[in-house]
Amino acid sequence: MDIKVLSLPAEKMKQKTRDESQLGFGKLFTDRMLMIEWKTGQGWCDARIEPYAPFVLDPACTVFHYAQEIFEGLKAYKWPDGRVVLFRPEMNARRFNQSADRLCMPDISEELFVDGIKQLVALERDWIPTASGTSLYIRPTMIAVEPVLGVHPSNHYYFYVILSPVGAYYAAGFNPVNILVEDHYVRAVPGGTGEAKTGGNYASSLKAGLEAKKKGYDQVLWLDGRERRYIEEVGAMNMFFAYGKKIVTAPLNGSILSGVTRDSVLKLAPTLGYEVEECPIEINALMADMRAGKVTEAFGSGTAAVITPVGKLCYKDEVLQLTGGKVGEITQKLYDTLTGIQTGKLEDHFGWVKFVE
Repeated sequence: MDIKVLSLPAEKMKQKTRDESQLGFGKLFTDRMLMIEWKTGQGWCDARIEPYAPFVLDPACTVFHYAQEIFEGLKAYKWPDGRVVLFRPEMNARRFNQSADRLCMPDISEELFVDGIKQLVALERDWIPTASGTSLYIRPTMIAVEPVLGVHPSNHYYFYVILSPVGAYYAAGFNPVNILVEDHYVRAVPGGTGEAKTGGNYASSLKAGLEAKKKGYDQVLWLDGRERRYIEEVGAMNMFFAYGKKIVTAPLNGSILSGVTRDSVLKLAPTLGYEVEECPIEINALMADMRAGKVTEAFGSGTAAVITPVGKLCYKDEVLQLTGGKVGEITQKLYDTLTGIQTGKLEDHFGWVKFVE
């Protein structure tokens, strides 16, 4: 599909931030956005890159009333030699379509998904920050826009992509965060929408997240929705626990998001000399192992922060500390290697990096 590039009037061009240390996360957006529509009987149509601007939507749109919405998150990096790269965008395309299937939305070809993002990023390459720890965050989204009050899949969708130059996801940067294990609220259950990247999952996590912050914790670690015994994931990342040279994470059971960075860790870690295992992690057994010193490190993985070290874990008012509140050796090695591949400092032996022409 040809993608039209609409003109960008000079008066609509934004002032770029010169001090990249002040970027924050997801607060600033570039000049252009990608838009493609889907209509029953037509399929995907009217693909264009246009000036970034608000939508005008009917108050009866399906997305407002029945939450037909999905999204993705990936990043672009500018290498020292000026080349621009994406990290495993085809995986985001596949997960996007898995989410679309669960929400009864149309799938989009992997080629169109990736090519559209490449064209948009190429036009906005001057927005990509280059300071250490920065990148261009990419947010593909699909929303249902048919104006009708009836519980059924929409007949009209917008697929759009916006870009945001970002710094570290956590204000503290690459430093240990404190995690509260949630044993009251439930995020998802097998058979629900937990494995889809849809806004409703995040809306249902807000209350627990706010209560955790009041207690001084950065994130909530969710337990399974049936027994509330087994570790699942943190709101913005999958979780890993290190037992010496062995790294364990919860299996994908239908209520956990299949993280791109999670998959990268599972493939990368064995090449660095670590053993990996996907297995159920029972919270009481985990706490006992932490007390006994068997768990040597814990970290999260996700596109936004890449790898996040965990300093403290709290469950039922018991607080246990890991690695003396410092970044663990395995956590540091995985972070350095993944970000090294993404930024061109280390060779990519996996074929994960895709160049933007």
